[in-house]
Amino acid sequence: MLAKRALVGHKGPSAALSSVRKYHIIFFMSYKICILFPYSFRVPTEDWLSIQNDRKNTLASVCQKNNLLKLRSKLDSSVASQLFVEHKHKLTYCEVPKVGCSNWKRIIFILQAGLEVEASEIEHDHIHQTSLIKRLAAYPPPVQEEFLNNYTKVMFTRHPLERLVSAYRDKLLHSEPYYSTTVANEIRAMFRKNKNSSEKVSFQEFVSFIIAKPMNTLDIHWKPMFLLCDPCNIHYDILGKYETLGLDSEHVLKAIGAPESLQYPSLKRYGSEKRTYGDITLEYLRQLSSEQIEKIKKLYEMDFLLFNYTMKYEDYFSLKS
Repeated sequence: MLAKRALVGHKGPSAALSSVRKYHIIFFMSYKICILFPYSFRVPTEDWLSIQNDRKNTLASVCQKNNLLKLRSKLDSSVASQLFVEHKHKLTYCEVPKVGCSNWKRIIFILQAGLEVEASEIEHDHIHQTSLIKRLAAYPPPVQEEFLNNYTKVMFTRHPLERLVSAYRDKLLHSEPYYSTTVANEIRAMFRKNKNSSEKVSFQEFVSFIIAKPMNTLDIHWKPMFLLCDPCNIHYDILGKYETLGLDSEHVLKAIGAPESLQYPSLKRYGSEKRTYGDITLEYLRQLSSEQIEKIKKLYEMDFLLFNYTMKYEDYFSLKS
């Protein structure tokens, strides 16, 4: 509606409706075609800018309606810890786990180090351990403010329920020491009569564990995205989405003046597994009770609203399958 009103004001009703229809076609394609070709999907620049403006208008409207705008003397430390800075190209990137952040760290590493390599050559463990990638939290508040005012600020989002399923599959179904032992054992202790049970944590148990916790204490891999990046108070220049990841990443790299040879990679840590798309997400969501579904929707309500994702997940993920 925001986009439609803006178009009417500038182009007149008939031209506006034509533009809106065109926008809706592009938006539909971004969900359907991008799943088939997620790293090669293309639309003309003017249409991409229109989609960006719509995302920003929706975000601003929801922020205002829900009183999420605040006066702050300095950036919250937890948010500053999620922001990475790359100085050579003046980029500030907010890390949202399960939304392609490992590949973005590869990009930041290559840019900061000035390497002439492909992102696929950088190992997963290295980019999560290197000291070359700097967090905004490493700088004093005045310097943080300077970077936020002068660097290109970027964040990427994903449908909250698909991100949740992806986090479960990645962290609870694989042998990662912290998640598959410490977190898994905590979940088992909460929901199983047999405390010695060693079976993998089920998705139902995982969801029950999450909705039992205070929102602000949740692990970053399933913490609401708006709490990680504070988009109501940090005015991001580019709002990317996992659903249009390749397209949005291409525009980010162009905006910061990255080398033309550098491209966002399609790497996946567990490459032998299918990515968490619509069919897999639905498979897991159908294991939940109606009460769990409602509680998980409530937990991620602001993510749904701010980033314009539908709560009618059956239709949404059926479209994407």
